[in-house]
Amino acid sequence: MSLQPLACIIPPDLLAAVAREADATQRQALLDTLQLDQSFRVVRAENAARTVETTRALTPRVGAGTPSRSIYDQKHSTATTPGTLARSEGQAPVADVSVNQAYDNFGYTYKLYWDIFHRDSIDDQGLPIEGLVHFGANYDNAFWDGAGHMFFGDGDGQMLTDTTKGIDVVGHELTHGVTQHEANLTYSGQSGALNESVSDVFGSLVKQYHLGQDVATADWLIGADIVGPQLAPALRSMKAPGTANHYDNQPATMDGYVHTTSDNGGVHTNSGIPNHAFYVIATTIGGNAWEAAGQIWYDTLVDPRLRPNATFSKFAALTLRSARTRYGASSNEAAAVKTGWDEVKVRVR
Repeated sequence: MSLQPLACIIPPDLLAAVAREADATQRQALLDTLQLDQSFRVVRAENAARTVETTRALTPRVGAGTPSRSIYDQKHSTATTPGTLARSEGQAPVADVSVNQAYDNFGYTYKLYWDIFHRDSIDDQGLPIEGLVHFGANYDNAFWDGAGHMFFGDGDGQMLTDTTKGIDVVGHELTHGVTQHEANLTYSGQSGALNESVSDVFGSLVKQYHLGQDVATADWLIGADIVGPQLAPALRSMKAPGTANHYDNQPATMDGYVHTTSDNGGVHTNSGIPNHAFYVIATTIGGNAWEAAGQIWYDTLVDPRLRPNATFSKFAALTLRSARTRYGASSNEAAAVKTGWDEVKVRVR
């Protein structure tokens, strides 16, 4: 199994860029976030390495179709273990809005995976879903730790607000767990960008499915509900990469592919390319993105041929194979997949 650095919703280079322009108070909050993120990268790599094998090697089971959610209040500590249990599966809403938002958004995420793909939780074996809210003081991030926990900061009010508010953000983080248990895409370079993109795709699908939005009415933005004024209107745009906010430098095609040593080879930057490919494919097919386009992406994610070191071209080829297998070699769906990857200038071999 490959080692996985910390998969946060906000990349370190963006945090650093905002910190350079921030006042003293906000700068300290951002620097504290960067320091915490760095310390957790080692922890997450160790946790991912302990995943002995992926879900592909587990015995298939008939799932219950009901999540097992536990939301913990970290009370602004930076402890790596769950704090005070605030709400567990089946319990009524509590007074803490963040606890309820995490609980509900995990439920919406589970519902997409169960209803559409018949997947029972993160590992397809009913793994309990654990959310840790109020992590740190003004912590500007949310992340999956590789060991079954999802952490959510309250934000500093300028860069980010309460990260539990974002349906797509919660879906994004949980999907990092799904990816770890399936392809375990190495978090570096093109495979790392695919790892981030898969999380954006399914995070967006969770939001669209819950809101009943088709491809024409969806906004295709990531994190619109959690950004503060500095990053408005969103963290990323699948429709138009590079336009989501003042700092957004995502390319939409391979012509703009960024070669860098920061952020594990630009995983949050170059993810704009497969993100946009999915947008083009989904809108070319039309209707609801979680149906044909989402099914093709899910089929690809669980395909044993998808290896940890996959490139964009390899992933693209597998999506085309998935489309042809499920819908037919000459189907509109297969043609749309080819169109999408051609649009972003990824060669499908």
